[in-house]
Amino acid sequence: MSGYEAHPPRLVPVLSRGKHRSPRKGACFMELASYLAGERWSDHPACTRPLLAAVARDVNDYTSDAGRARLAELIPSVIGLAGDDLHLDARIALRCARMALPVVAAERQRVMAMSVLVCERVLAGLDGRPAGWLEEQSRAALARVPHAAQWARGFIRDIPISPEVFRRRSAPATVHAAAEGIAQACVPQPDDMLRDLLTGAIGDCAAGAGPDAGQPATRDSVTWAAARELTSAAVAD
Repeated sequence: MSGYEAHPPRLVPVLSRGKHRSPRKGACFMELASYLAGERWSDHPACTRPLLAAVARDVNDYTSDAGRARLAELIPSVIGLAGDDLHLDARIALRCARMALPVVAAERQRVMAMSVLVCERVLAGLDGRPAGWLEEQSRAALARVPHAAQWARGFIRDIPISPEVFRRRSAPATVHAAAEGIAQACVPQPDDMLRDLLTGAIGDCAAGAGPDAGQPATRDSVTWAAARELTSAAVAD
């Protein structure tokens, strides 16, 4: 066991926006995750599925400086939540779109309504559901913005949606637009909504990955405790 694994470093990188060349320059959420996972310093580490990492980066960047420290305690939870299950990507993107839809500015509601319908169409294809069938939460969210919903239905009616394009472009765009929209929305506590967005996405991945998700086999219990201690120190500071 290395010294790092037995004892967390004294220098705790400060969470801040954007990418950083090293821990001494600060860290975003996923850079600190790569550090705790023992990977090369990166905001795109292999320890976390790409779309969940995208949610974490966007939430990190759109959360206020005052509220960002509260995200640190969530960092160990994304380590080990990897994989490429398209169903989970669709679930994450759908969660983001449904949460953002009722609160974003009017000009963004069409995009979010379209994202809800696209995610539902992808899930319908994966689950063998009838075309046009919507989950109750999606129907409720769209009912709150009837004009945007009507526009979105007409816009995507004849547009094919391939799984590859959804994974590579549509899902990341949905996540980014949702986080940006929530951050700029006229709501009392956007930081709380952004944190809820991330915790919900983590929960979706953990539920889909099984009971051992979030504690990768390559990290022993002492290392995991050290990671928890380090991120707790980041919150306290």
